[in-house]
Amino acid sequence: MNRLQSELRRLYLLPSSAADGQLIDESGQVRAMVMELAGPANWDELSKVWRGVQADLDLPAPAIAVSGTDGLQLWFSLQQPMSALRAVAFLAHLQSRYLADVTPARLRLSPSADGRSFDAALVPAQQEPTENWSAFVAPDLAPVFADTPWLDIPPGIEGQADLLARLESIKPAALAAAMQRLQPAVSAGSPPATQPPSAGVDPKHFLQQVLNDETAALALRVEAAKALLRHAEQPGSRQDD
Repeated sequence: MNRLQSELRRLYLLPSSAADGQLIDESGQVRAMVMELAGPANWDELSKVWRGVQADLDLPAPAIAVSGTDGLQLWFSLQQPMSALRAVAFLAHLQSRYLADVTPARLRLSPSADGRSFDAALVPAQQEPTENWSAFVAPDLAPVFADTPWLDIPPGIEGQADLLARLESIKPAALAAAMQRLQPAVSAGSPPATQPPSAGVDPKHFLQQVLNDETAALALRVEAAKALLRHAEQPGSRQDD
C-alpha cells in the first residue's frame, strides 16, 4: 500500500469497503461526503462552502478536487461512519446556507436522496472517454481549474498524498455541533426532495420520500426502510398516519 492509498483509507473509506473503494456500504454507512459544482465549475461559489465550514462551523477543511470532467469537488471526511441519510441532511444544510443562489442542476451531492445524486469515485482516477484525470488540488490552485477541471496527465502519487496528509476528519461531536448551528439557517426555499427532516419537514414523510424514490441509491432506500420500521415499532406510534 502506497502513501496515497493509506491517506484515502484514513480519510474516506469504510473498513468494510476499503478493498473495493466503495464510498457507501450495503448497510447505508458512509465516511465520505462529496459536493460537486459544475456548469461552470466556479470556485468563487464553491469556496463559500469551503471557507464557511471552517469559519462558521469550526470544522476541518474539506479536500478540494477537480472531477476530471466538468466539476470542482469538496470531499468531507468523517472520523466515524454514519448513516447516509444523516449525511444527506448535512449536505442539504450546507447547500441551503451557502449555495442557495446556485441553480440546483449545477450541484451534485454524494450521498443524495434525489435525482441529482451521482456516484462519486475515489480521486485520482482517469475518466472515460476523455482520458483526463481527477485529482486533489491545493486551495490556491482551485480557481485555475474553473474552465478545465481536470488534469491531462496522471497526478503524482506523492503530491496527492501530501495534500491529503494535511487534512483531518470531522469528529462526531464537531459534526453534531455543526448540524445544530446549521438548522436555523436552512432556507425555506430549499428543494423539497433534498430538504432534511430537521429543517421543518416531518421525518416520517422525508423517509417515505427516500424509500419511494427510485433514483435514490439502494443503500439509502434500505436505510430509510429500516428507520421507518423502527418508527412503526415504537410504542404509541400511529400505524395509519
